[in-house]
Amino acid sequence: MLLELFQWLAQDTRAFNVFSYITLRAVLATMTALTISFVLGPAVIRWLAAKKIGQSVRDDGPQTHLVKAGTPTMGGALILLSLGIATLLWADLSNRFVWIVLIVTFGYGAVGWVDDWRKVVYRNPKGLSAKAKFFWQTVIGLVAAVGIAFSISAPSNEKALELFMQWVASGFTLDVPMKTDLLVPFFKSVSYPLGIFGFIILTYLVIVGSSNAVNLTDGLDGLAILPTVMVGAALGIFAYVTGHAVFSKYLLIPYIPGTSELMVFCGALAGAGLGFLWFNAYPAEVFMGDVGALALGAALGAVAVISRQEIVLFIMGGVFVAETLSVMLQVSYFKYTRWRTGTGQRILRMAPLHHHYEQSGWKETQVVVRFWIITILLVLFGLSTLKIR
Repeated sequence: MLLELFQWLAQDTRAFNVFSYITLRAVLATMTALTISFVLGPAVIRWLAAKKIGQSVRDDGPQTHLVKAGTPTMGGALILLSLGIATLLWADLSNRFVWIVLIVTFGYGAVGWVDDWRKVVYRNPKGLSAKAKFFWQTVIGLVAAVGIAFSISAPSNEKALELFMQWVASGFTLDVPMKTDLLVPFFKSVSYPLGIFGFIILTYLVIVGSSNAVNLTDGLDGLAILPTVMVGAALGIFAYVTGHAVFSKYLLIPYIPGTSELMVFCGALAGAGLGFLWFNAYPAEVFMGDVGALALGAALGAVAVISRQEIVLFIMGGVFVAETLSVMLQVSYFKYTRWRTGTGQRILRMAPLHHHYEQSGWKETQVVVRFWIITILLVLFGLSTLKIR
């Protein structure tokens, strides 16, 4: 929005051309989102408290968490508000990738909002049913996957639409070259061809998987939000390089015009996340809720796929992956042993993984900070794939 204004002003005053630089607008988006979070945060928390939108705590969870009952939740709405405003102000709104990621983010945010609202306002412990939640996650994920598949394979919005129409007209048998290979980091020219349908399935799994992974991680004060910020900021760098003709050629990364603009979105995500962390740090004044966790996880997945860094996302988001696997293994092993012996057994003291370490004697703040440190190392390792090939 502001980009168009500054481009118009630049016709008479060349100094305004500085706002055409994506890196500057990414910094400004970060600062804008951070400022909005700081300014609106207290008001949002008061509103949530006034509406009695408080967190419910499971009786079978860690006993130290019982004091958290009643703390305002659905604070993810603050993140989405800050993120959305900053992106709309500083991003190029003619860029198709910006709109795809915004639709994914706010679509999953809407699913999380309905789930949270039913839980805390209508006092329905089940919230949105698992089937309904999965259905809407699937619909949004598949629509986004199709859009991304053709957007990354075409140089413009018009060409992407034309390519999609050709695919439909051909009975979904289009043989036009598509940029849908799965790239393997650390190797110069190793990739696996997926085809259109394979890429769509992969994209769907990445978006839905990362969304739920962040949601599972969001169980301690500040645990999920800072890793999300760090991974999002790193993905912004990958997106910038992927959309830069010179850098992508030098670093042996496929050039996809337009992806650089996602650096502005990632900057806004980082600013909104840091602003939220101000209020979510231990002891938390507000919790993210599904509205924030589902949305941010889906956003990370969408940016990773567009910048062709799905495996790198898996590496940098190692904490999210470990949390998800801990739940899957715990549930699977419990069901298996109950089937075999009649009595279910557990691998961990409690799942997700952060609760296991709490039950093992770690303090909440120790778990959070140590998981942050691990994420920093993983993000740096992921960034090293830019050069080590």
